[in-house]
Amino acid sequence: METVPNENNALVNLDLQPVFLDSPNNMEATPNKRRKKKSIVWEHFTIENVGAGCRRACCKQCKQSFAYSTGNKVAGTSHLKRHIAKGSCPVVLRNQERDLSSPFSAPPKIGSNAMNPAIEPPKRRYRTATAPFFAFDSDRCRHEIARMIIMHDYPLHIVEHPGFMAFVQNLQPQFDMVNFSTVQGDCVATYLREKQSIQRLIEGMPGRICLTLDLWNSCQTTGYVFVTGQFVDSDWKIHRKLLNVVMEPYPESDSAFSHAVSSCLSDWNMEGRLFSLTVNQPLSEIGIDSLRGLLSEKNPNILGGQLLLRNCLARSLSGIAQEALKANHETVKKVRDCVKYVKTSESLEEKFLSLKQQLQVPSTKMLALDDQTQWNTTYEMLLAASELKEVFSCLDTSDPDYSKGPTGEEWKLVENLCTYLKLLFDTAILLTASSIPTTNTFFHEAWKIQLELARGTTSDDLAISRLTKPMQENFDKYWKSCCLILAIAVVMDPRFKMKLVEFSFTKIYGDDAATYINIVDEGIHQLFLEYVALPLPLTTAYLEEANGMPGAVGDVKMEDGMTGMSNGLGLTDFDVYIMETTSQQSKSELDQYLEESLLPRVHEFDVVGWWKLNKVKYPTLSKMARDILTVPVSTVVPESVFETGRKEMDRYRCSLRAETVEALVCAKDWLRGETIDTANAMIKMEFPI
Repeated sequence: METVPNENNALVNLDLQPVFLDSPNNMEATPNKRRKKKSIVWEHFTIENVGAGCRRACCKQCKQSFAYSTGNKVAGTSHLKRHIAKGSCPVVLRNQERDLSSPFSAPPKIGSNAMNPAIEPPKRRYRTATAPFFAFDSDRCRHEIARMIIMHDYPLHIVEHPGFMAFVQNLQPQFDMVNFSTVQGDCVATYLREKQSIQRLIEGMPGRICLTLDLWNSCQTTGYVFVTGQFVDSDWKIHRKLLNVVMEPYPESDSAFSHAVSSCLSDWNMEGRLFSLTVNQPLSEIGIDSLRGLLSEKNPNILGGQLLLRNCLARSLSGIAQEALKANHETVKKVRDCVKYVKTSESLEEKFLSLKQQLQVPSTKMLALDDQTQWNTTYEMLLAASELKEVFSCLDTSDPDYSKGPTGEEWKLVENLCTYLKLLFDTAILLTASSIPTTNTFFHEAWKIQLELARGTTSDDLAISRLTKPMQENFDKYWKSCCLILAIAVVMDPRFKMKLVEFSFTKIYGDDAATYINIVDEGIHQLFLEYVALPLPLTTAYLEEANGMPGAVGDVKMEDGMTGMSNGLGLTDFDVYIMETTSQQSKSELDQYLEESLLPRVHEFDVVGWWKLNKVKYPTLSKMARDILTVPVSTVVPESVFETGRKEMDRYRCSLRAETVEALVCAKDWLRGETIDTANAMIKMEFPI
């Protein structure tokens, strides 16, 4: 659809129906000549002869008739313009309401030069019978300003900045500019509207929720705990939502995290539905105990307390990479200086590329200086320089100003460093995806890192062993605290089950593998028994799910036409009795799953979707898989995975009320609309078998 602006810069749509300027509808019939009619009103009116020397203008839309000419007297077109422009025509008014789309658009003026076809050079035009008229909506303007501030992290005071005020005034003079207090209220109102949608989503989830806790520092010594929830809805779609930003006056205290979790559970009415916790920093024993008590009212020590993940994978990988780069900072600095020298001018870079072509170096890598706050950029800089080391080695022969670069031994160190940083990089890059990877994905990555670093420490090459020993010691802390939950998650993958655990643990632990394999086997059976003992939930989501299953209680009809007594007539204890007395049969549900053959191993596999399809065959085990596969391994957002420093709340937001900060930050996350189908979370990976 083509549009043209009128004198107020409002857009007028033009359809694909051709109207020729020399057509009869655009010509005034006179005895002597045919003159083109220039007024835009003839887009909306036709001339009818009603008598000798008397003609009237008839509205094409509402068919009303207006005086036009009597004899030699012509009434003009002003009253016809008013009929269209002032909204007198009921049909045009309906079109205006239907086409309303822009809160800033004012009604266009009929007859402006910008809409006059006479000044257009082409002979053929495409026009609609009616031009849409846009009404100004002040409330919608305020709503859009609030969304703009939330989405782009603009300060609330932007509405009082002279430049912004002048811009809005010129854009739409009718808008009464809001002040700080008003726009703050509008932002909070937007937050509350969006919160209602998230609340309904959480109330409808059939399983439990996993929380991550990410502590941000501030210039005021206070802390902000970002509490994010991850869960599966009744359609088996994984969601990740920022639920709360809790200001903690004493972030170093043992109770800071537990207070944030308690506030979140209370705010969203989720008591008794918490499955796991993932934190981003080491905790004291008192802090661990207080968090563990929130996990499960029945058994806070289930799986040895490992549903409390005390290490964020992204933070752990960043810490290990930082330590490795710091330990070899002199060599890294030499490489950085070489890259900086080449990148200082276009002529030097052209000379470098010319030398690369002469030497026929096959690398396609491009040199780039690193951002030392993002460790992946340092890795990529070292990798590119390492592949182009031959060019650097010969650069001094063609450029006498080039100082001597790294030695051959130092280049070898860079190659080794890149080899082991690649292990960390390949795992961290999975955390940057916009989709939500399931927990089983990271068992493959974690055991591969653990194995390769362990092998490196026993290498005959002293340079490799010196490099990998501190890396392995640091990663071993993560592995010991999280390997059980990761192993149980991969058992829930029907392509691997216990087989991959047995294979990988044999590689890592050697003769002691049987002990660790038995821990995983006991852990998964213990967790399954917890689900067997749970009473059947009588939530709306559960009943809807049950109604879709053959033989579900909700499908039973009583003689009087009422549904079965499964919803609150005193049979909850009976449900518990049934589950307990058939525990042996329910337990065999897990054993049956483990004994069945593995599915063919494909690189793209929707594991959550598989459990959705098999929830009738495995009614209890599928519920356990739904929860265990959504345990988050990282507490940070994708764009912060490679950051080397701690997150800090900016000075401006620290000056706002804690409730306002929470509203702005949470609403931004929700407005992004990151509800992701697990089908979009399938990740390609190389398997070790």
